[in-house]
Amino acid sequence: MNNSSKNKVAVVILNWNGVSLLEKFLPSIVNYSDNATIYVVDNNSSDTSVSFLQKNFPTVTLIQNQENYGFAGGYTIALQHVEEEIYALVNSDIEVTENWLQPIIELFDNEPETAIIQPKILDYKNKDYFEYAGAGGGFIDKFGYPFCRGRIFTTIEKDNKQYDDTTTVFWASGACLFIRKSVFQELGGFDTDFFAHQEEIDLCWRAFNANHTIKYCGKSTVFHLGGATLEASNPKKTYLNFRNSLLMLVKNLPAKQVFQIIIFRLILDGVAGVRFLFLGKFQHFIAILKAHFSFYIMFPKISKKRVKFIPKKYYSVSSIVLDYYWAKKRYFKDLF
Repeated sequence: MNNSSKNKVAVVILNWNGVSLLEKFLPSIVNYSDNATIYVVDNNSSDTSVSFLQKNFPTVTLIQNQENYGFAGGYTIALQHVEEEIYALVNSDIEVTENWLQPIIELFDNEPETAIIQPKILDYKNKDYFEYAGAGGGFIDKFGYPFCRGRIFTTIEKDNKQYDDTTTVFWASGACLFIRKSVFQELGGFDTDFFAHQEEIDLCWRAFNANHTIKYCGKSTVFHLGGATLEASNPKKTYLNFRNSLLMLVKNLPAKQVFQIIIFRLILDGVAGVRFLFLGKFQHFIAILKAHFSFYIMFPKISKKRVKFIPKKYYSVSSIVLDYYWAKKRYFKDLF
């Protein structure tokens, strides 16, 4: 599995039963990723992904995991076999553009303190708009609710070049995340207990707590299909998002805040559950209950992973929920 290439960047695509996505999106990555080594990590697919890759993309290095370890475990295990100094972790439903790598590489070269970078992420289905998962770079509020430049809850901004800058952000989207190999190893990779969803925010929070810088680079653009593995309507996605958000808070919040914020979040989760009931989404209500029970069971294990020092202030707004629903601040520019 080891690759002897002298390339600086490894473009690593995680796949599980996504042969149709590989057929649609892998050509753009192969065509526009000069001077990068391309890997596909197969998470023990039961479709024809492996044979398709071997037949049609012989220049792509295939890493085969023995099980479906999810996003977090799949990458963390497979990246042990990748030698390049910069990892570009790219979803299988990402279309890249010409010269997408160059601005990212230049930023890493010019800023040794920058550890993680995200490009501009636009919607593959509606290319004039930002895409939900990452948009123009991620932030978080005091209670752990994530939001993005270009996307707050269900409000998606049109791309009017307002986020063509390069700036510091709090988290980078797992849909397309660049990270130095040395930092990924220092942090121990993604937390495999998360399986999937919000593991990239947890990784970025741990990087932030360790005084690393996370950047957004608007000079690089990719298009994300979104929902290719789990659609938003899938109760399992609700379960993982609610559970993992709580796990992330336990791990990364300052000691003086952790219990009061966790209690408040549990109450807000209950409100969200009642809302699902009123909307007739009973399975999502059950998913939240399951998420909470799983959180209680995992709490002793996760609490041992807490950072050993008091981190810096992590949030940019106190409550994105109040700002959005009460103050009617729908766009990122309205928050400050």
